[in-house]
Amino acid sequence: MNAFSLDVGSADFQDKVLAASHHAPVLVDFWAEWCAPCRILKPILERLAAEYGGRFILAKLDSDRNQEIAARYGVRGIPNVKAFVNGEMVDEFTGALPEAQIRAFIDGLLPSPAEPLRVAAREARGRGEAEVACSLLVDALQLDPANETVQFDLAEIHLDQKRPDAAQAMLDALAHRAKDMARLGALQARLKLVAAGAGADPAALAARIAANAGDLDARLQLAHALALAHDYRPALEQLLEIVRRDRQWQDQAARKTMLDLFTLLGGNAQYDDLVREFRVQLARTLN
Repeated sequence: MNAFSLDVGSADFQDKVLAASHHAPVLVDFWAEWCAPCRILKPILERLAAEYGGRFILAKLDSDRNQEIAARYGVRGIPNVKAFVNGEMVDEFTGALPEAQIRAFIDGLLPSPAEPLRVAAREARGRGEAEVACSLLVDALQLDPANETVQFDLAEIHLDQKRPDAAQAMLDALAHRAKDMARLGALQARLKLVAAGAGADPAALAARIAANAGDLDARLQLAHALALAHDYRPALEQLLEIVRRDRQWQDQAARKTMLDLFTLLGGNAQYDDLVREFRVQLARTLN
């Protein structure tokens, strides 16, 4: 027993587990007196709780005496260790795992040492200090080279600053190991827009279309330029018009660009209605 290892039950589960998990991850060890593997696992968890010095809290709960809590969280076999962060159960394992696997499980719950720098970079970026943010993220990667979120943030700044080659290199490195595939896809879609829309003159392209409504190349370039300027509705309208006129043009370039835009906008609730509207219109046009 140590300061970071405690017994809990139904009466204090709310305070000692759910509320406490807003300050540090809480591991709840569901055990019982009759369970031999529980007697193997418990001392390992207690020793690690002492070693980690409060970076996580170990809460031990007798599942026989607290059956309502065990049932609430779906305990079907013991020992069962469930991890709580910010009041929610986020991960679990069952059985007396080897210590190395338990350490890996715990380490996966702990905040990255790079997080304060990442937060500072986000604040600097919000103030318009892109290069300060970039420097902070580079320092963050020195502390945690595998931090995917930091790498995505840095790639995003490279795109903001019109450095597509640097962004491409980072996204290529993440392509086969990223966990957040949605953000990877959105950044890859944005990278395509930067590459296709850089240097375009929207006014000149609009004039070309006014003179010749069938100038599909001008429409595609204008769509890229508009999307790059975050003017997504008119960009999608240009792309949809290309599909209406010639869906096979340039190997279905307009349809594919619409799908890229759907991917780019898909994680932002602000654009949910827009994406839904143009998904329907694209489907109707193709059918």
